[in-house]
Amino acid sequence: MKYELTAAREYDMIALGRACIDLNATEYNRPMEETMTFTKYVGGSPANIAIGGSKLGLKVGFIGKISGDQHGRFIEQYMRGVGIDTSNMVVDKEGHKTGLAFTEIKSPEECSILMYRQEVADLYLAPEEVNEEYIKQAKILLVSGTALSKSPSREAVLKAVSLAKRNDVKVVFELDYRPYSWNSPEETAVYCSLVAEQADVVIGTRDEYDVMEGKEGGKNEDTISHLFNHSPELVVIKHGVEGSYAYTKSGETFRGRAYKTQVLKTFGAGDSYASAFLYALISGKGIETALKYGSASASIVVSQHSSSEAMPTVEEIEQLIAERPVIEAI
Repeated sequence: MKYELTAAREYDMIALGRACIDLNATEYNRPMEETMTFTKYVGGSPANIAIGGSKLGLKVGFIGKISGDQHGRFIEQYMRGVGIDTSNMVVDKEGHKTGLAFTEIKSPEECSILMYRQEVADLYLAPEEVNEEYIKQAKILLVSGTALSKSPSREAVLKAVSLAKRNDVKVVFELDYRPYSWNSPEETAVYCSLVAEQADVVIGTRDEYDVMEGKEGGKNEDTISHLFNHSPELVVIKHGVEGSYAYTKSGETFRGRAYKTQVLKTFGAGDSYASAFLYALISGKGIETALKYGSASASIVVSQHSSSEAMPTVEEIEQLIAERPVIEAI
C-alpha cells in the first residue's frame, strides 16, 4: 500500500528541532571514565533524520536554533555540506550553547549517553522564528518530541504543526523521548499526546508510546484505537529486535523484521530508521517496503561508530535487504 503525499513541493521534508554535537567514544569497550578521546559528529534526532533523508536523495530543509559559536558553525556547515537547506536555521544571539552528547560504548549491550542539555540553543527557537512561507513549501514537516520539552521551543513546534495543517503539509511526529529533557512523565504525556493527535504519521518505540499514554506494558491495539480517532493516518510502532509494525487508519497492518547485524552501539537506530522509512514513503515505494528500508538502515547505523556520518545510501540499504537475513520472531 502506498501513502499519498501532496505532489510538486519545493522540499520533500522539512525537519524542525534540535541539532547538536555527538562526541562518540573513540576507545570503546570501556567505561567513559577510561575513555580519553572522542570523535565529533552532528547529532540530535531531527538533524540526524534530515541528514539521513538528504543522503538518500530527498530535498530537505531544516528549522532550528544553533549557538553563535564554533559548534553552531560546525553544525550548519556540515548540514549544508550534505545538501540540506539551512536558510531557516536561526543563530542564537543570547549566549545559549549547543547541546553536547558524550557517548559511552562499554559493549554492544551496554551503551549510554551523558547529556549536557541545560539552557541549550535549540530549545530557544521561538514561534516568531517559524516561517509559514517556508513550511508551505514542504510535502512533510517532521517534528520530534524533545522540542516539546521546554518553552519557547514547545510553542514553536505547536505553531509549525498548525501552519503545516493549514497548508496541506503532512505532519510526521517522531516521539524521540529523552527523559532528561522533561520535568515529569505527566508533562511528557500531555504535550506528546497533543501533537500525536494532530499528526498524520506517528513513529516511535513501544516504550515511547507507553510514556505518551502514561502506562506500562501498553498494547498496540489500544494505541491505534485511540490515535485513529484523531488525525493520524499511519502509526508505526517499533519493538527493537522483534521488528516493527505499521498500522493504517483504513485497517491494514504491516510487519517489518529486523535484520541481523554486528552491533557496535545502540544509539542512532531510531533516527536512521525514520529517515529511510520516510524516504521510501515519499518515494512512493509503499509501506511494506518502507518498513524494510527503515530496518535495514537501522542495522547499518548500529554497526558503525557515528549516527549522522553513518547514514546509508539507497544502494547500501537495498544491498543489505537483498543479502542479509532477518531476525526470526522471538
